Amino acid sequence: MFQNLGPNYGFRRSAFLASFLAASVTIGAQRQATAKFHLQDASISDIQQAIVANQITSVGLAELYLKRIKTYNNTCVSEPTGILGPITTIPHARQINALSTLNLRPSARKTRGFDERKARSMTDTVDNDPNMPDALEVAAAEDRQFKQTGRLVGPLHGVVMAIKDQYDTFDMRTTSGADARYANDRPPEDATFVRRLRDAGAIILAKANLAEYATDGARSSFGGTFCNPYDTEREPGMSSAGSATSVSTNLVTCAIGEETVVSIRWPSSVNSLVGLAPTQELVSRKGMMGAGLSMRTGPICRNVQDAAKILDVIAGYDSADEMTVFGIGRKPAQPYVSFTAATRLEGVRIGVIREYMDKKLFSKADEESIDIVEHAIDDVRKLGATIVDPGPEGALFQSCIARYAPELLNTAFTRQYRALFPVDAGGQPQSDHTATLLDMHADPTRVPQGLSLRSLNGLGVEGEGKYMMNRYLRERGDANIRTNADLIAKSRFYEDANFPDRRQARQAAERATTLDTSARLQARFALQNIFLECMQEQRLDALISPMSTVPPRKLTAPREPSANGRSPIGWSLMGQQGFPAITVPAGFTTETWDRVGDRNGGTRLVGPIPASLPVGVDFIARPFDEAMLFRIASAFEAATRHRRPPPDFGPLPNEP
Repeated sequence: MFQNLGPNYGFRRSAFLASFLAASVTIGAQRQATAKFHLQDASISDIQQAIVANQITSVGLAELYLKRIKTYNNTCVSEPTGILGPITTIPHARQINALSTLNLRPSARKTRGFDERKARSMTDTVDNDPNMPDALEVAAAEDRQFKQTGRLVGPLHGVVMAIKDQYDTFDMRTTSGADARYANDRPPEDATFVRRLRDAGAIILAKANLAEYATDGARSSFGGTFCNPYDTEREPGMSSAGSATSVSTNLVTCAIGEETVVSIRWPSSVNSLVGLAPTQELVSRKGMMGAGLSMRTGPICRNVQDAAKILDVIAGYDSADEMTVFGIGRKPAQPYVSFTAATRLEGVRIGVIREYMDKKLFSKADEESIDIVEHAIDDVRKLGATIVDPGPEGALFQSCIARYAPELLNTAFTRQYRALFPVDAGGQPQSDHTATLLDMHADPTRVPQGLSLRSLNGLGVEGEGKYMMNRYLRERGDANIRTNADLIAKSRFYEDANFPDRRQARQAAERATTLDTSARLQARFALQNIFLECMQEQRLDALISPMSTVPPRKLTAPREPSANGRSPIGWSLMGQQGFPAITVPAGFTTETWDRVGDRNGGTRLVGPIPASLPVGVDFIARPFDEAMLFRIASAFEAATRHRRPPPDFGPLPNEP
């Protein structure tokens, strides 16, 4: 069906669709007890029940979201010299600038008052290809199919989504936020997971703004600066924050983000959302600009069940991404969504990562967030879980790390502790390093006291940025932008000292002449081995941890300095080694402490400043055990209900 709408709109009846209730529900099955539909924080179930009860159509739903986009998705900062120049913040701007591109044909876009900057292509101004339907045309096709059959077309029928601009969409421009002069700003095909979303009935309405090239900072050269809806003077999280803020403010149902460090979980945390950074090998990276060894693709939604429904669709092997071969046979026998009905956690053992919660190691800026996570631990305990807690200032993994890290990390470990493993000017050992490692293996008390979960790191990859970007561009086949060097020469870049220099970052990548993944892969294997052993020794099913303990800074303010392994953006180590993590709303701050410059060129803390800002809690599981995460997260969510929409972005007049 829908063959006339092109190859990406087949809504193919894959075998997995049969496992979803939404794919086979009839009009009469749910009409009787359906509550009145409300758009604010509507879940996938809410939307589909309203469609089945004829309260709303897919087109009608998309139009409701477009009205909110028109009202709230505008510039949220002052740009006195234009989009590429320095910015100043606006308190209570009531705008977020989360979505950079809308999936509307020119006539539909102009009729609804969106300017050319939101066009789905800047290189195809006519945009009349019948094989490239826009979001409203796809929604109308769904409505026709539902009217004819009385059945939803798939498990994501009516689910309106935004996709981070780092990922390919064949109908919308893809530049990873860059203002680059592509000959054709549309890639030739969808990313694999985007195609799967469409086949399941999702309506791709927009591309989300991002920190350019999916790195740090709430800004891109094409999309501009984006803001936190709970305080528009503050940053909204890492690079996937456009995806997160669009969900938090109810501009879309769910969105897709990407995480290299904390770029799914931190935006989710500071936007009172559920964000899943799954096991890397579970979801294909095909169609991701610059995909690397630590990059993961995952859903950002307003509730746990919706995140599970999205993962059920996008997870699975893809021959175009060699990493996904490790996921074959690793998905549970039942859909992920079947694990989201838990209300009790008896029999589940959860370890507390106290290494990330010691107030004495950090600053005043961390304290209230740590207290909020303490309350979350108590809530999980009340649900029946067995909490394995080393206690305040304790360390869950310390003895285990001391036993296994020196041997498994070997040369990476010896480089970190040169006083114990000296080398000469040429890098040659000046002592028998193997003998010292053997002594540590026999007596872990010889291991340096500074070694802890906070001091471990996953190492970088030499040449990855250049190699993976050039690989992507070669596969894309654009006539004008062929290489990373072209991106440098044929792009416009913003210039603002408050944000990272994107041209400089691309130039740094270009200087690489080799690709060396060996150290990164060895460190990943070693760290996975250590963490799995640490969990097994204590018979842990999962871990609980702060996502981040530092509230988001003002957009133009200094960032809180790193302290004792704690970065100001959150804890990333285990996720970067392939352990899945889910962030769930845990509450709100009452105050915060901010950094300001001082006379000596440094910074100092000022506060407390009244501030109601979201805080998330992380649950972490073994690789490929997302089912356990959904069980724990859904029970915690059902018992606490901490999610609150941002008050400045409420329902519009006459909005259902």
